[in-house]
Amino acid sequence: MAPVMIKMIAWNIARREEAWRYLVDTDADLALLTEAAAPPADVARRLAIDPAPWRTAGGGVNRPWRAAVVQLSDRVGVQWLEPKPVADAMPGELAVSRPGTMAAAIVTPGAGDPFIVASMYAPWEKPHALTGSNWIYADGSVHRLISDLSALIGQQRGHRLLTAGDLNILYGYGENGSPYWASRYATVFARMAALGLSFVGPQAPAGRRADPWPSELPGESANVPTFHTSHQTPATATRQLDFVFASDGLAARVRVCALNEVHQWGPSDHCRVEIEVE
Repeated sequence: MAPVMIKMIAWNIARREEAWRYLVDTDADLALLTEAAAPPADVARRLAIDPAPWRTAGGGVNRPWRAAVVQLSDRVGVQWLEPKPVADAMPGELAVSRPGTMAAAIVTPGAGDPFIVASMYAPWEKPHALTGSNWIYADGSVHRLISDLSALIGQQRGHRLLTAGDLNILYGYGENGSPYWASRYATVFARMAALGLSFVGPQAPAGRRADPWPSELPGESANVPTFHTSHQTPATATRQLDFVFASDGLAARVRVCALNEVHQWGPSDHCRVEIEVE
């Protein structure tokens, strides 16, 4: 018997209505979305989505969008987990540090064991005004997400969790990058690994490498661009901001690919990341 494959799309859709229309025409079973505004009514009728409000909290900033887990086919069953603000969550519930930055669900395939998926987004933050700094950073947001993910892990081995999203950080800074930021970013991947969550991609050759090559990455890096700035195009994109992690026992059954060729990119400033789970 051929193995059963579940196909997912992880995608920061940048609040684009056209991206929702892209999704309903794919052959994917699930979408793990970030920066998702409410879908247009005609599209919403064709999807199943958790009932959380379309808002991300924090910072006095109006963010009418959020992370979402979207069911695209009837080949899988989906049971959404209700996120609660940390201050309101009871023991045993999913406490989320910043509502809107994480959505999670139990996925039950037609054959095989259930597993948990989580879509996550790390908003940019700024240092306290007393520092006089004009930095922006996102690793603080990622560490809050990792703390939130901890609620979905209840044993040292054998858990079944897949999580993906736009983390707004870099992986594997090289000699021309900042050692300071390289060290800060590395703590994210180390902490995920400590929870038993392996970094599973996307990495080359499962995606096109940047050309021109970014100076902050070593030449042997397997990073693939998943984001382009307003001054770039999909063809000149250089930075990978989107990452997928899976429980160690599940990782061998996961295939990840960045759909970052120019003709594949789509209507967002982030490309789609395709995830297949056997």
